[in-house]
Amino acid sequence: MCQDFTTLAEFAGILRNLPGPDEAAGAAAAARNAQLTKPPAALGRLEDLAQWYCSWRGDPQPRINHPQVIIFAGNHGVTARGVSAFPAEVTAQMVENFRHGGAAINQLAQIFGARMDVHALSLETPTADFTTGPAMDEEAVIDALRTGWNAVDAECDLLVTGEMGIGNTTSAAAIALALFGGDAQDWTGAGTGLGADGIALKSRIVAEGVAFNRSAQRNGLEALRCLGGRELAAMAGAITRARVMRIPVILDGFICSAAAACLQAVDASALDHVVAGHQSAEAAHAALLDKMGKTPLLALEMRLGEGSGAALAISILQGAIACHSGMATFAEAGVTDG
Repeated sequence: MCQDFTTLAEFAGILRNLPGPDEAAGAAAAARNAQLTKPPAALGRLEDLAQWYCSWRGDPQPRINHPQVIIFAGNHGVTARGVSAFPAEVTAQMVENFRHGGAAINQLAQIFGARMDVHALSLETPTADFTTGPAMDEEAVIDALRTGWNAVDAECDLLVTGEMGIGNTTSAAAIALALFGGDAQDWTGAGTGLGADGIALKSRIVAEGVAFNRSAQRNGLEALRCLGGRELAAMAGAITRARVMRIPVILDGFICSAAAACLQAVDASALDHVVAGHQSAEAAHAALLDKMGKTPLLALEMRLGEGSGAALAISILQGAIACHSGMATFAEAGVTDG
């Protein structure tokens, strides 16, 4: 399969020809799970997660040794319309905070043994205001997709993508509206802390953007190009590269989920290697996950972004695999299988 692309049509071709899980490894993992020293299904969803992970890694008894967290940052021209409580300069300031180890995501990546990488995408050149034209032309969105594609470490065995970008909940809301319909207010929330008047303005901007960019409606890659941002496109590129490499992925919050939904809109199976790390407190995230068919692992009222909720969920996958691969079978332990 071609693993390079220079156009959105070529990228769509990759999405329509993605590798599937290793069914033999999945079956062997299920057989092992049935022999572990516990009552059937006693570990609940951890057992399903472990078998899912095994099938994607092609190993019925794996370990998680090299998790990776990648943070992508981008700036949005639509912020000029007053859709955020913070100025665009905060994006670059937070990138420096990430690079100096001072953010929440740094602490979470460290405690779970994850490599963390930060990519700032043309912060000095915001995307266009999508109420007056597409956010990106094809060259810009391809460049961002390729940044994400190339950011995935070949040694990675569990991937988290996160983002930083003032204004990007507006992009995420617009993508959700374009892909799933409804009213703009259904998908628009407080983001960085807007009040009622700010949310109302943001809803109007979201509706304007989707109405202007008609090619984005029900079209995943056009939604990503016309309504998204460089950091959303980079996350989509990384998630796709992970699938090609059979690396399981944990989704973060509303913005990450919107980026991933663009891939699923191209091919319904594009996110089979993905689990939702958490349900964020951003108002529309639960509805978006429902549309995507993803049940979150955690619901802790987080709305920070940065990949933080997904990074916390690394521990859930680590626990699932530690139990699956490390527990003794009844025969190994000399325990009677009732």
